[in-house]
Amino acid sequence: MLVPLTPEPDPGPEPGPDPLAGTVLPARPPGGYAAPVAAAVPDESPGGDVERALSPAARARVADGFAATTGRAYARDWSAFTAWCATHGRTPLLATAETLAEYVTHLSATPTRKGTLPAPSTVERALACIQSRHKLAGTTADARPARLALRAYRRQCADAGQRARKAPPAELEALRTMLDATAPGTLAGLRDRAALVLGFALMGRRSELAALNIGDVALTGDGLEVFIGRSKTDQDALGETVPLPYGSHAETCPVRVVQAWIAALAERGVVAGPLLRGVDRHGRLTGAQGAAGKAVVRMSGHGLNLLVRRAAVRAGLPGAETFSAHSLRAGGATAAAKAGAPVSAIARHGRWSEKSPVVHGYIRTADKWRDNPMRGVGL
Repeated sequence: MLVPLTPEPDPGPEPGPDPLAGTVLPARPPGGYAAPVAAAVPDESPGGDVERALSPAARARVADGFAATTGRAYARDWSAFTAWCATHGRTPLLATAETLAEYVTHLSATPTRKGTLPAPSTVERALACIQSRHKLAGTTADARPARLALRAYRRQCADAGQRARKAPPAELEALRTMLDATAPGTLAGLRDRAALVLGFALMGRRSELAALNIGDVALTGDGLEVFIGRSKTDQDALGETVPLPYGSHAETCPVRVVQAWIAALAERGVVAGPLLRGVDRHGRLTGAQGAAGKAVVRMSGHGLNLLVRRAAVRAGLPGAETFSAHSLRAGGATAAAKAGAPVSAIARHGRWSEKSPVVHGYIRTADKWRDNPMRGVGL
């Protein structure tokens, strides 16, 4: 049964840590900064540069301009860098080219909490964080020596046989196998099916899926229209409506699968609020009276990762433990590329930049077999 839907406001994600905490915006005084200015309040003392100071309210607004996940990662990276600088008698802002090169060398030789050396991308992010802080302070950091050191570290990792960790794409057959391993007659099964099919059909990021509300899904004569309030490539939160047409098979049709989940929610008196919700081990919605566990209603990005991984494990897929919510996004894009969809259409649907190397990677994955030069040579 198709359930009519009404829009509702999206409360948005909870704010993360302030990624600007400790940023010093006034010009560097002689001798450097003695300590970061955590409050960044206007300095009204004689000689104070009031026009270059930020109030706490303004700094909070600027901090909110970062994506939530980026803000949390940058806050950790900046805290680690300033602590290292304090230990080694160096200035974090303005940092010299030598300081950045030394820090990259330090990171590339320091094991993580897992006991392994960091991935080059982790060091890259830390360096990007430092450069971003300098840009916000109205200056630049000379990162050329640091990037040469990072290039040498990438080569070292490559020579050691290390590869970038990527979640495997859940292509169409893998999606069908995961759906077959769910229990459609249960509340958790209906929820899992909706999450899996939506993630694939939307080519959705886990943050986008977690943020969806029931009111963001509208039924039309052609299918579903799903409103994405904000995404990684929409930092100004202008929003975008993504159309999802009816599928050819009932078990993978995004319209039928999502509407079945919405109907199950409506039967339990839930017609507004988060679309993807927790279900306890007794089959009750989290937050409902008598439900076990935490009262958190909305599924988190981490929860969606676990949902996909558990579905892959139940289905017995190869490498099931490495699956994540991103597997659905990658699977949808790869399937579209194999079906001959143009790059522009895939990029628009999945909310990538058309020049993104990521989306072109999915095209190459499809083309490497279809256009393989060794095909038909007579081997």
